[in-house]
Amino acid sequence: MSTQKSTIFTGAAVAIVTPFTNNQVNYDELGALIERQIAGSTDAIVICGTTGESSTLTDEEHRECIRFCVEKVAGRVPVIAGTGSNDTDYAIDLSRYACDVGADALLLVTPYYNKATPKGLIKSFTAVADASSKPIILYNVPSRTGVGITLPVYKELAKHERIVAVKEASGNLSAIAELFAECGDSLDVYSGNDDQIVPILSLGGKGVISVLSNVIPKETHDICQNWFDGNVKASADLQLKYLKLANALFYEVNPVPVKTAMSLMGFCNEEMRLPLCEMADENKAKLIAVMKEYKLI
Repeated sequence: MSTQKSTIFTGAAVAIVTPFTNNQVNYDELGALIERQIAGSTDAIVICGTTGESSTLTDEEHRECIRFCVEKVAGRVPVIAGTGSNDTDYAIDLSRYACDVGADALLLVTPYYNKATPKGLIKSFTAVADASSKPIILYNVPSRTGVGITLPVYKELAKHERIVAVKEASGNLSAIAELFAECGDSLDVYSGNDDQIVPILSLGGKGVISVLSNVIPKETHDICQNWFDGNVKASADLQLKYLKLANALFYEVNPVPVKTAMSLMGFCNEEMRLPLCEMADENKAKLIAVMKEYKLI
């Protein structure tokens, strides 16, 4: 269908949290989190994704977080900048900036709230890809955006030389299997859900863009690495071992539980920006109990 495209990364990329102190981005803590991830064998870092609370970062903060991350990582692993928006012109501006400051790839979420038609999605993603100089991962998360990427849309977008991959967080393994069957030669697929890493790897996936990696980077990397090394049972065993923890990080909407978990481990404040807020007491108690089971606190 198209010329062979390069793979951005294989393994586990962390969708890294953005630490705040007194409602300001804490770059010292962000730098420490990045270093911890790299020390923990993370295969790539996604900055300003959903988990990074991109929707409540100011434009200035969004750009500075991307620039800071690129500088801090210094080429050790790929940096993937979340630059999607429900305003395509803004997504283009942010994407150009991320390319200019050295991001290795872009993550483009489907435009949220507008509920674009399939034709609108194709036109929007194509406009950003045309304006970009770096490869692009599409992000399909209909539970958050109100619109999903259908197979015909994927097939059309796969023709673009810079649209190289998909983060699939629809949760629909049957639809994801069809995606592999129809576009597997022209789109890499990453799991967007930590409870589906091994199922998606088994269909030909390249890895995961992970919330869980914030808490346990090495173990999440190892789920993927074992698979690629041919240790299928070891990979599946790790997936199942950490399933309860992965699920606990979704007791409330992401990134509320993972940021709470990182706070409990001493890596950042619990602070989030409204409309996100601290966990309900009963959910936090359940999260603490699970973290104690895994000896994380």
